[in-house]
Amino acid sequence: MRPLVNNREKQVWLWLSKVMFDQQVLVKLPVTRFTTPIASSDAAKWYQLLNGVYCTFTVCNTDGKVIGCVDVPGPRGLSMSNQTLKHTLLAHCGIHYWVVDPDNLPHLIRIRTAFLGEHAARGGTSSQLESQFKDVRENLHAIVDRQRNSKSNAANQLDHAMANTSGYSESQLATGWEQNSFVTPLDSRSGGLER
Repeated sequence: MRPLVNNREKQVWLWLSKVMFDQQVLVKLPVTRFTTPIASSDAAKWYQLLNGVYCTFTVCNTDGKVIGCVDVPGPRGLSMSNQTLKHTLLAHCGIHYWVVDPDNLPHLIRIRTAFLGEHAARGGTSSQLESQFKDVRENLHAIVDRQRNSKSNAANQLDHAMANTSGYSESQLATGWEQNSFVTPLDSRSGGLER
């Protein structure tokens, strides 16, 4: 099966999903899916022109309204004509367009401000991030506490089991056997040496 994205695109996808945590990130959606001509009589012409044009990632809000598109250049880059076509078309539709290189990712505030506006990028982010961090912190504390209790209970059970199953006291063990002694093999017959 062929992967949906290559390694460079995957890097940007993971980054974009974290940066736009409160939005939806769609993969390789054709622009004809969310654009429409002003005059319906031009629909066939525009469809013919734009058929096969897509953006690597399309960011939309939870209502399904597209707010921005992101392209990841391939090994040979992204042609200027392709970028110009998408930038012009999407700007005309009120949709932001960015080309993002995975080796030089923009600051999250820049892309959030471009796609969501100044207020949404700064105001909502800090309180939502604080809430997410608080949830993660509480979850991690609960996991650590569970593991500590589990290890403590397991150690107590092992100590209790060892005390109950051993018929010897520690003083008997110390005088008769060493705690780290090896069991003698069953086949310990002495045999003659052959030359």
